[in-house]
Amino acid sequence: MALQQYFHACKYVSRNKVYMTQSSNNRQGKSPAEEFAPLATTFRRRLLAGVGSASLVAVGANFGGLTSFLLGLVPESGRSLKLDVLYPIEGYSRRIENNEGFEFIYPASWVGDQRLLYRAAERLERSLDPLPTNSPKSGNRPRKNVNEPIVAYGPPGSSGELNVSVIVSPVPQDFSIETFGGPKEVGEAVVKTITGQRSDVKGTLIESTMREDPKMNVKYYELEFKVESPSFKRHNIAVCCARGGRLFTLNAQAAESAWPELKSAFYRIANSFNLTS
Repeated sequence: MALQQYFHACKYVSRNKVYMTQSSNNRQGKSPAEEFAPLATTFRRRLLAGVGSASLVAVGANFGGLTSFLLGLVPESGRSLKLDVLYPIEGYSRRIENNEGFEFIYPASWVGDQRLLYRAAERLERSLDPLPTNSPKSGNRPRKNVNEPIVAYGPPGSSGELNVSVIVSPVPQDFSIETFGGPKEVGEAVVKTITGQRSDVKGTLIESTMREDPKMNVKYYELEFKVESPSFKRHNIAVCCARGGRLFTLNAQAAESAWPELKSAFYRIANSFNLTS
């Protein structure tokens, strides 16, 4: 049953679109870090040594992208401090979901799915209402649709075909993805489930790997696959793991035609996905 929930979650994010309802103009040309690369050494030394009061004051607010530029000179230091939650670093922002216990980075120009934000606000409002004495605590209330993304991001004003989303589903406490095989076996089963019994939908597993976090005792299965039908061709990267009775699935998808230019960004997103609690 738990594995069926996982496969259904993968099928949901791979066969459906996430719609983004905001719009903005994309910046053209080189990024500030590229334009001012020759100054990187000087600014890195000043930032680490704390020299230059104007630079330090600017870190307090992202004036014209200056803070993001400065942090981009020492990206690993900024990321280790989680400063990319507030200011983009090298073009990426970080989402930390404390309630569910995960984090990942995504392109800073992408926006959240407004429908999910509205539903989250509704859940918060409901959680503030008094509960009957025989009702479970608000923190244990199940979501109406466990296969709906917790969070989702995509380019503003887009159709939603290009997006990254995370689904968290309840599973037994002792659930382990490794029980069902290695990354390849699980990946092939996921693709088979996505295509279902439809002869006009074809799925192909391209790559499957595993990375491990010994400190958290979590194994992450990373799967790259594509799904094709007469009406669409999509390329996906999914990351799945389980911990504490919850199954986490991150899925990033794009049109197959856009994959070559997005491959690096998608793997960067996938590699950044981690459980935090």
